[in-house]
Amino acid sequence: MPEYTDVMPANKILRCDWAGTDPLYIQYHDYEWGVALHDDRRLFEFLILEGMQAGLSWLTILKKRENFRLAFDQFDPQVVAGYDQTKINALMGDSGIIRNRLKIEAAVANARAFLETVAVYRTFDRFIWQFVDGRPIRNNWRTVAELPSQTKVSQQMSRSLKQRGFKFVGPTICYAFMQATGMVNDHLRTCFRHAQL
Repeated sequence: MPEYTDVMPANKILRCDWAGTDPLYIQYHDYEWGVALHDDRRLFEFLILEGMQAGLSWLTILKKRENFRLAFDQFDPQVVAGYDQTKINALMGDSGIIRNRLKIEAAVANARAFLETVAVYRTFDRFIWQFVDGRPIRNNWRTVAELPSQTKVSQQMSRSLKQRGFKFVGPTICYAFMQATGMVNDHLRTCFRHAQL
């Protein structure tokens, strides 16, 4: 992925309004958001980060992302699933991440549920992409105001994940996860990324 300095200035090309002018947000918008993702570890990372984001801005999470990767062993679900109370307490003392006990405990529970899901489906990718029949949903929004916060698909995904023991996976979080991992292309039709994806 290019460095922030390699990203085109916000006023040179048309992007989704929410990308704003922060270089970190622009980079995320241009190179990650809406790109179909099939790597299990990265899917796990987004699942945890979307849960951590609940009630906060995504930019806050992006700014702490590298700290999260260090604190959560590069989001290796095998390792995170083994976290005990001592590790959770240590994470609660880490100012580089979101220090919310419920969210941290949910990350551990989600790692365990993730591994159980992989044991059944062989990959988490196979399980999660079934909700969109293996192909991204391509929307054609004109304004940010048109973007839904949840859909029937994200509601189904949320129910299924909760049944499997996942936490912090409400339908709104699931829809944000779908947007982030390219299960849905919600770039505005005026955005240069809409046609590319």
